Amino acid sequence: MGANNTRMSPRQKMINLMYIVLTAMLALNVSSDVLDGFTQVHDGLKRSNINVDQRNSAIYRQLQSLAQQNPEKARTWLEKASEVRMETRKLYMYVDTLKQLIVRKADGDDGDVDNISNRDDLESAAVVMLTPGAHRGRLLRQRIGEYRESVTALIPDSIQRANIAHSLATDHVTRQGTLAPQLWEESRFDHQPVVAAITLLSKLQNDILYAEGEVLSSLLSQVDAGDLRVNELNAYVLPSSRLVMRGGTYSANILLAAVDTTQRPKVYIGGVELENNHGLYQVTTGATGDFTYEGYLEVANSDGSTTRRNFTSSYTVIEPMATVSATMMNVLYAGIDNPVSISVPGVAMNEISATMTNGSLVRSGDSWIARPERVGEEAVVSITASMDGRPVNVASSTFRVRRLPDPTPFIAYTDASGAVEHYRGGRPIQKAILLNAQSLQAAIDDGLLDTPFEVLSFETVMFDSMGNAITDISQGAAFSPGQKQKIQRLSRGKRFYISRIRAKGLDGTTRDLSPMEVIVN
Repeated sequence: MGANNTRMSPRQKMINLMYIVLTAMLALNVSSDVLDGFTQVHDGLKRSNINVDQRNSAIYRQLQSLAQQNPEKARTWLEKASEVRMETRKLYMYVDTLKQLIVRKADGDDGDVDNISNRDDLESAAVVMLTPGAHRGRLLRQRIGEYRESVTALIPDSIQRANIAHSLATDHVTRQGTLAPQLWEESRFDHQPVVAAITLLSKLQNDILYAEGEVLSSLLSQVDAGDLRVNELNAYVLPSSRLVMRGGTYSANILLAAVDTTQRPKVYIGGVELENNHGLYQVTTGATGDFTYEGYLEVANSDGSTTRRNFTSSYTVIEPMATVSATMMNVLYAGIDNPVSISVPGVAMNEISATMTNGSLVRSGDSWIARPERVGEEAVVSITASMDGRPVNVASSTFRVRRLPDPTPFIAYTDASGAVEHYRGGRPIQKAILLNAQSLQAAIDDGLLDTPFEVLSFETVMFDSMGNAITDISQGAAFSPGQKQKIQRLSRGKRFYISRIRAKGLDGTTRDLSPMEVIVN
């Protein structure tokens, strides 16, 4: 928006402030369905974290048992495991502290992470994590980096190291539609609802426990496998995905700790042996909720006997989620291109398709362009994602369709510093600027729509010494020679009016605009 040198009244400042607030509320409105989805994910992550922590504790107890039985072989590995456990607990508890600070900022001192009242609060996460004085977001990023370097140094397998480095990555993020990369902490906590920030931190805790488990398993595998077979033998379920969308596939590896690669155990689930000998269990999910399964492992001993170990595990299936948002605000304008962003968590952009009623929706790179047709009729965007090779209806979102607002007429000119200014009347302007102006222009330049209009015609109204009104009509946007001559004859302090302004927008509609009062300086 062009600069305006007029000193605004307190009332006008208040009106402007209310406009900004309302626009922000429209642009950042988060539906209750999305908030409920985040709550379900957070609840699933809490259960998953408990399961993973129990698995890690069991592996650690194995190392303790081995160290008691054979200190010379296992003490070194147990000491490294103890260091990993300590660093994991420190980082895990620090993330817990950040979650409590965010919720208490949103709900007050009695705020409960497991029962958030102001789930859609868009400010608390940024205040807690991004305030320059505290730098909690930057500190969290640094601590994650230090933890990542520490644990990957203990894993000899390059694939495992790469998996941990990826799950704990804190690289800069480049958002769609932007050129400059964004800091990791800003991409996670800036303008995020409280429930989304808490869910992201719970996911981070899940990744931390996953990294700990990988390190403990690696340290355990480096102890003599014979001691493990003789002294300790347990079954474990290692899911590749802890949260599954309905229609997706749940996968889990079921194996023994310190597996003998020359002899694979037999795996039975519900009394039926798995067809493969690698312990890979797969089931297609058809409904949401918590699901539990159990079975047992059998492995032959060297003396011909069989060792059997029971196991049980569970997984959570959630509804598919998608986010649809109009880039400009939560409404669409008829007759023009409206940028829209569509994403489905866990699904690549090229696997997403979308359609819209009351108009067209076209992909443009990683974004979409919506062009609704009829004002007053809702536009419904429906999203489909390809999951495991088949299309799944993910979600739909409804938008209101409005007509473009009327533009504001102005005279464009260049100031002494070379900046382009817009004169909208109501204050004195130099006669030289008026004489150099080539045309009258009109546009919506509020920083959101930024849509130009074509001025079709206008007239100037001036008054002679007798008070008679003299009008000159311009058939187009340019000032006519007659209008320029009359402006040239105006003395300082005189004023005239530009009225009957007609302009045409990109939506094809013609508007009659409000008149301008021009004061000659």
